[in-house]
Amino acid sequence: MFGLKLHSYVMMDNHYHLLVELGEANLSRAVQWLNISYSVWHNRRHGRTGHFFQGRFKAIAIDPGTWALGMSVYIHLNPVRVKALGLGKRDQRSKRAVGTAEVDRGRIKERIALLRRYKWSSFRAYIALVKEPEWLTTGEILSRGPKQAGRSWYRKDVEQQVREGLSEIPWEQVVGQAALGGTDFIKEFRSSLKKASNRRELPGKSEWGSQRKLERIIAAVEQVKGEKWEEFRDRYGDWGRDMVILFARKRCGMKLRELGEKIGGMDYAAVSYAGKSMGIKATKTRSIREAREKVEKLLDFES
Repeated sequence: MFGLKLHSYVMMDNHYHLLVELGEANLSRAVQWLNISYSVWHNRRHGRTGHFFQGRFKAIAIDPGTWALGMSVYIHLNPVRVKALGLGKRDQRSKRAVGTAEVDRGRIKERIALLRRYKWSSFRAYIALVKEPEWLTTGEILSRGPKQAGRSWYRKDVEQQVREGLSEIPWEQVVGQAALGGTDFIKEFRSSLKKASNRRELPGKSEWGSQRKLERIIAAVEQVKGEKWEEFRDRYGDWGRDMVILFARKRCGMKLRELGEKIGGMDYAAVSYAGKSMGIKATKTRSIREAREKVEKLLDFES
């Protein structure tokens, strides 16, 4: 739906990490859709209601040339980066303060065994213990190793860090809580932000809040329809665009003219008519009413 490439992932008990490559500037919408979808599925499966994820996601722009491999390794090491295996946050801080401490071989074997059997990450696919799923891309990361080594070099690289005590923590080198990379990459990243700001592409707080609400509404309608916004926005007679307008008028606090510009250049009178028309259809037409209820439920989960 969003054109993302997933290079590495891990799901832990209370958080997850993804290493993704964007095809367009839509990460917020993609992660929002993922979180909403999983929350709804999980709550329905387990008969619960209310929030599932806590807080907003955090994204770091990464220089693929210098940090893609390191971040992939860091992600795959998460299952053993725990207190029970002597690799919790306090253990890591102590190690950096006093130097590398010797670890018995039994503990190392325990960590590596856990890493190889942990099924909630892409590591097993990287080292060919399981078949690589269609939605995972491993070639980009694996291409950074010796050409003749196949996948074995990646396994050795990750497991060697387990033996050495996980010495490298990428987050400690993040610049401005937003970017990770070499000097040239950081300069280019800062320049792009400055240019966006000069073009007024970085809105103020109130406008940003309205835009985020609109993005959540679009993501919810996309999920109910099973299509991307760009696919149905301009389709004649499609109810998806008008459903977005209906909820946006209630929840975004935008003027009709502003809302029209945000959703593709509609005239304010057309926006007004579309919203009113959808409101009537949502009460008289069963399929539209059910779709509206589904969208509303998704938005309530997120609010």
